[in-house]
Amino acid sequence: MRSWNSPLISPLPASGLPVRLHDSRTDRIAPVPVLTQSRARLYVCGITPYDATHLGHAATYHAADLMRRAFLDQGLEVEVAQNVTDVDDPLLERAARDGIDWKDLAERETDLFREDMEHLRILAPQTYRSVSESMDEIIDLVQELRASGRAYRVPTADASGDDWYLDLAMDGSLGAVCGWDQEQMLEVFADRGGDPEREGKRGIFDPLLWRAEREGEPAWDAAELGRGRPGWHVECVCISRGALGLPFDVQAGGRDLVFPHHDMCAAHATALGRPFAGTYPHTGMVAYEGEKMSKSLGNLVFVSRLVARGVDPMAIRLVLMDHHYRSDWEWTDEDLEHAQRRLDAYRAAARREAGDQADAYVVAGLRAALREDLDTPQALVLLDAWAAGESVPSSAVPTEDPGAERPADVPAALDALFGITLTA
Repeated sequence: MRSWNSPLISPLPASGLPVRLHDSRTDRIAPVPVLTQSRARLYVCGITPYDATHLGHAATYHAADLMRRAFLDQGLEVEVAQNVTDVDDPLLERAARDGIDWKDLAERETDLFREDMEHLRILAPQTYRSVSESMDEIIDLVQELRASGRAYRVPTADASGDDWYLDLAMDGSLGAVCGWDQEQMLEVFADRGGDPEREGKRGIFDPLLWRAEREGEPAWDAAELGRGRPGWHVECVCISRGALGLPFDVQAGGRDLVFPHHDMCAAHATALGRPFAGTYPHTGMVAYEGEKMSKSLGNLVFVSRLVARGVDPMAIRLVLMDHHYRSDWEWTDEDLEHAQRRLDAYRAAARREAGDQADAYVVAGLRAALREDLDTPQALVLLDAWAAGESVPSSAVPTEDPGAERPADVPAALDALFGITLTA
């Protein structure tokens, strides 16, 4: 599957300083221990393409983009993989409701997602794969688990076939990422794709690996597994393993993926004899009209519709920057208006003569903010002072900053570090 067109990026001279991110497993901010010497590998959970990109999605992909830019600023090569869940219940249900072929619906919404990412100047992943085009590899992975005795059959209700599940008890890996107790898991498991009441399962949290063919659903031949389609978690394990290898460095996504999705992905990898990811930073939830944005509630603000009515995508990025990526926040029209005023002020400042020592301190502060768990609100404090012609406090510049080697081009740094161009 083709990705989208990345904006041109000119990284600053490498800082050599480590990126620090919050890890949901430990609830602590710490330097990311990159597993290879010169390359960071990042996996981003992708969309289920049955509707357009809303601001909750945008916040997640914006945060992942900042992580990538932070690693580039450290001086690392960065390899990113992302999936598209184009075979899943919500998409099939929406296609049936609208009387459209599921493949056509997935293609249409994936195309729109690509456009949204280009508008927001999100760097494209090197690997961008859908479930449907990864089916052979997914089947092979499930077969590996079957051969090791970790996958077991559960007959369908009409005995027409068998679903296959992962036996979590064999490796004792449940909760390795979330750290929750069973009561906490049960509160969300059914609402997030689980089937705790399925008869025949050995454990209530055992995840579906392969679903036997049902009438009206797409299905693929899978030898001993029978005709069917994959479960949710196994697809990300398969695509990340093929693109990045296991383990990789960073698993990114929204906080609602901590359990069950990321916890189950780690459990699948353990069952395959490998760790999954080194660090798990998660994005907070975005609300609108008092409730978390969700397709079920319909309280969505779409990137494509904002752009269609003339909103500058850079103003959208500035709204996202105004809220730390781990925080929960609510989209408002006032936020967007404030962001547009900020953008106008930054563009006016960019027309001033630049390159002096004061600008060098701004750039140093921006770099420090980005690598300290993507502290975008702090970056905006520095940029607001720069735009107003005010001095930057010395406390904003880290003591380990390389001094005379500091770049002094604030607009170039804003583009490289935060993806915002001040070219109108």
